[in-house]
Amino acid sequence: MEYLLQPWPWYVSGPLIALIMFSLIYFGKTFGMSSNLRTLCAIGGAGKTVKFFHFEWRSQLWNLTVVLGAVIGGFIAHQYLSVPTNIELNPKTIEDLSQLGFKNAGQSLLPNELYSWDAVLSFKGMLILVIGGFLVGFGTRYAGGCTSGHAITGLSSLQRPSLIAVIGFFIGGLIMIHLLFPLIFS
Repeated sequence: MEYLLQPWPWYVSGPLIALIMFSLIYFGKTFGMSSNLRTLCAIGGAGKTVKFFHFEWRSQLWNLTVVLGAVIGGFIAHQYLSVPTNIELNPKTIEDLSQLGFKNAGQSLLPNELYSWDAVLSFKGMLILVIGGFLVGFGTRYAGGCTSGHAITGLSSLQRPSLIAVIGFFIGGLIMIHLLFPLIFS
């Protein structure tokens, strides 16, 4: 049982992801979280006011199993298949985060300075959520999909636009963490 509490090695999880991707390609399906959100909005009636959400959502119901699986799988993995451990961070990263006000850097995946209710419900936290949510939504729509859709489905099916999008995601992440993150939290 102890081996189940360790992270799965790449040679187990990688082939499982590949097997799922080959299955989806074989059945002519694509994977991506943003398409699930679009389906949920269409089910909720957003297609009555916004043309983007007006489509035959019933044909996409199979894709909602991805959302359900992510929620159930995340719960099972956290509750039953993991043990709380410190995160191995470079000492320089811990020092940099400490200078930005993170007190327990490397001791939790979700630092209280970002994920506690006090942080989220503060003016700064709300501003980050609203602006970040808008940018993620705009970026997903502009790029024609989300990071999971492009990085997993798009790259698996050798799509050039997905390669360009994934390169853009990495560049955006580097800009965020090296330029914007210190400005926001200094």
